[in-house]
Amino acid sequence: MRIYAPDPEMLRALDGTGIDLVMDVGNENLAALASGPDAASTWVRDNVLPYPGVRIKYIAAGNEVPDAGTGSILPAMQNLNGALLAAGRGDIKVSTAVKVSVLVSSSAPSDGEFKDAYMTDVSRLLASTGAPLLANVYPYFAYDNPSDILLSYATFQPGTTTVGDNNGLTYTNLFDAMVDALYTAMEKAGSPAVPIVILESGWPSDGGVGATVGNAQAYNQNLINHVGNGTPRGPGRWRRTYSQCSMRTSRRVMRRISTLGCSTVRTSRRRSL
Repeated sequence: MRIYAPDPEMLRALDGTGIDLVMDVGNENLAALASGPDAASTWVRDNVLPYPGVRIKYIAAGNEVPDAGTGSILPAMQNLNGALLAAGRGDIKVSTAVKVSVLVSSSAPSDGEFKDAYMTDVSRLLASTGAPLLANVYPYFAYDNPSDILLSYATFQPGTTTVGDNNGLTYTNLFDAMVDALYTAMEKAGSPAVPIVILESGWPSDGGVGATVGNAQAYNQNLINHVGNGTPRGPGRWRRTYSQCSMRTSRRVMRRISTLGCSTVRTSRRRSL
């Protein structure tokens, strides 16, 4: 499960449930956390230590951070790592959430490469701490742009569509191709062992080309069915994918979740990648 900012009522509701949680710091707090260790220590004191019964798996230092704020990502991650270690919570891993547009190109998985140097530094920090890269992967936005991508390829639907890569691998769906492009970029950045955790994915049910209830249902169910298989570049390599809210939550948690507008998968139309 993921929450986009610390919420005391939500965290109290999650206490003792055993649900793994990804907690964002909130982009508006990123610069402060990057400013020095004291700010990070205060954040951990206020938002982590009061909830020892909550299974915080990852802290996301920024979510799809705009270009103007990317310089804060690495120092914020470093400060949060230090604060967690000092507080005895080194079990919580710190990462950042990115969209696929951090790549120069994802059209061929073997061409995946980070556009900006900060992502190389981030990937190396992740490698040193054992944390994964957190990724929001939306094939819809590649399909929605003018292209020759077929709907069946974008939504995991059975068909004869396959796409070859320069390394000899064959792809039967766009999601795998996008994830493997991220893995390729990590390898080129010198961090081939860093895993990727999918934080968000989904398909819109209205508001655009191919945005229908049927296509959204097909994509979301096929994603659930597919998620444990890995990718052509690494069968079984990525196994953890987070929905915005878990259907296994208790009633008291679900009551609180409903006030935040969460759903099992995100199906509303989002901004372009």
